[in-house]
Amino acid sequence: MVKIEGSHKKLTIEEIKQFEIDNGVKLTKKYTEFLLKWNGGYPNESIFSIYGKMGNSVLNVFNGIGDMYDNLEKVIDIYEFKLPKGFIPIADDPAGNVICLGTEEPYYDKIYFWDHEQEPEDPDDMSNMYFLANDINEFLDNLYEDPEE
Repeated sequence: MVKIEGSHKKLTIEEIKQFEIDNGVKLTKKYTEFLLKWNGGYPNESIFSIYGKMGNSVLNVFNGIGDMYDNLEKVIDIYEFKLPKGFIPIADDPAGNVICLGTEEPYYDKIYFWDHEQEPEDPDDMSNMYFLANDINEFLDNLYEDPEE
């Protein structure tokens, strides 16, 4: 099971609800549970496979809520006009790509990889988005360590 290091201040459900109001987003139940448990940080197992021909990547950090460098609200603002509608960036890799959570149907709860090198002009064009998992828990379960380290 993945452990997250460097987690930030414990959140309350009230703080998460206020975050949703402030950012006009409805977080999924499983992602809310993740935030309540970890509130961002660095996973001890960090490699994940990108389906198709993309290979693997390394998860750098999960964004959190509150006063921190990897602040979810700031990252949402940065990617507001880059990501398709209904996705928020919940983590990144060292190459500047983001791991996204679907917050609206038909992608609600799903986790996707957004490849910045293939960024289309139309943000709703999902040609640079790659499915990773059905929800945050499945994504966490799929993270692994480099066996050579």
